[in-house]
Amino acid sequence: MDPSTITWQRVVDTNDRFLRKITIGQGNTEKGYSRQAQFDIAVASEIMAVLALTDSLADMKERLGRMVVASDKNGQPVTADDLGVTGALTVLMKDAIKPNLMQTLEGTPVFVHAGPFANIAHGNSSVLADKIALKLVGEEGFVVTEAGFGADIGMEKFFNIKCRASGLVPNVVVLVATVRALKMHGGGPSVTAGVPLKKEYTEENLQLVADGCCNLQKQIQIAQLFGVPVVMALNVFKTDTRAEIDLVCELAKRAGAFDAVPCYHWSVGGKGSVDLAWAVREAASKGSRFQFLYDVQLPIVEKIRTIAQAVYGAKDIKLSPEAQSKIDRYTEQGFGNLPICMAKTHLSLSHEPDKKGVPKDFILPISDVRASIGAGFIYPLVGTMSTMPGLPTRPCFYDIDLDTETEQVKGLF
Repeated sequence: MDPSTITWQRVVDTNDRFLRKITIGQGNTEKGYSRQAQFDIAVASEIMAVLALTDSLADMKERLGRMVVASDKNGQPVTADDLGVTGALTVLMKDAIKPNLMQTLEGTPVFVHAGPFANIAHGNSSVLADKIALKLVGEEGFVVTEAGFGADIGMEKFFNIKCRASGLVPNVVVLVATVRALKMHGGGPSVTAGVPLKKEYTEENLQLVADGCCNLQKQIQIAQLFGVPVVMALNVFKTDTRAEIDLVCELAKRAGAFDAVPCYHWSVGGKGSVDLAWAVREAASKGSRFQFLYDVQLPIVEKIRTIAQAVYGAKDIKLSPEAQSKIDRYTEQGFGNLPICMAKTHLSLSHEPDKKGVPKDFILPISDVRASIGAGFIYPLVGTMSTMPGLPTRPCFYDIDLDTETEQVKGLF
């Protein structure tokens, strides 16, 4: 094994920016084996992606064995199978593969299974949970499965990665929006967690809403690239006005949404979204013309460029020397025909979190490229995107405390 090519990272479940770059092998028993390494957050682990994309215990074992951890000195990939650890990995995951059956407050059954983040992984719950749910609801039933963040992130990966792995074809996209988020995309002031919202978000401002709907319209257009009808669900809060609600729904329909429905589940529970359910049922009855965005046989660079231009709206992409070197290596090793899983900020269509609305004419920088061969995708990192989050300057733990008399936790929300 060539130590300089090791790509397998350790993972941990907590945010710690000081683990983004570390030096290992400093102990007396590891002399001569020190090297730079890093930790990822657990949800960015390839094993998490394998769990979410597998459809059986046998398939999971095969995927775990295919995971590439490095290259040898001849440039050939070194896998978990080569290291002899596939069996042990499968034993560790044999119970995790079973979806967790839970329920909503109103008794609706819910599978909670797997948790790859959509900005730093493929961002969808497990294929197994979807398939079991479809079996349980029967031919006339409906299964709602979530893709993280927006149409540019979780939905794109749902279609191009998860649907390829599962063979399932979606009937409808439910695109969730809020007036507050659209106001931010329209130029509203920044929002800080734990700080009260500014008046622009709590008082009627039709101009901000109208300006921000460019982002909603772009999200609808992204979904339409895949040939699936879109129902826009507006999650209504108590500060939203009738005029703002009507404006968002009207602009969504103009952008091509099959329907646009105000939803009141935040205030009244499930009965507040019955109209949404009927709209989804109607859209599903029309059928979809589902298609993938790109052919996996295209070169890796062209697949990245297709996503950047068609989905994000970039003018072009720019590869760092390291990214180009990795692409060349993975292509030579025979991995060029895999789908793409972009690691990109969820806060903007571009690589810059503060660029709201619909940024134009930007060049998307690709800083690095990884290969998740067991999961089955190539994994470009966009801009300064990190796979280990860090806490903010003032973490919320300063506000958390415990009343030792009542054992009541304070400050969590």
